[in-house]
Amino acid sequence: MFIKKCSVVLSALLFTLSLNAHSIKKPHTNVEIATVFFEAIVNKKDFNLAAQYLGNIYIEHDPEGEDGVDGLKHYIEFLQAHYPQSKVTVKRVIADGDYVLFHVHSVLTPGTRGQAIVDIFRLENGKVVEHWDITQEIPENAANPNGMF
Repeated sequence: MFIKKCSVVLSALLFTLSLNAHSIKKPHTNVEIATVFFEAIVNKKDFNLAAQYLGNIYIEHDPEGEDGVDGLKHYIEFLQAHYPQSKVTVKRVIADGDYVLFHVHSVLTPGTRGQAIVDIFRLENGKVVEHWDITQEIPENAANPNGMF
């Protein structure tokens, strides 16, 4: 009887684990990979999660950012230390082959207007290997009513 109960419990546990393993969908397209990577950096501020999607190299084109894996780690540590409540909202995602672009609204300090940013990532074999960004402050007044997003 004890063995039968253990067998039933073990079967239920294995079935549950199997369901959970199948329900966790790993990203596989460049857009999915870049999105998980980007969210890990800017909103979760989780280097270990982001590092799973890094290639053997990481080339940084932002003149204020350091090259390489250590550069990315330092950036995330900077966000954690200085802007723990920052939030980035993705407004658009555009993909072209190995390039994925995010048009985002970044608010480093809650209650401020923030910035409009375009982040560009290049992937190689399903891993992020290169980054560019263009940043523009959101002004109080604009010459047109169209908004930045």
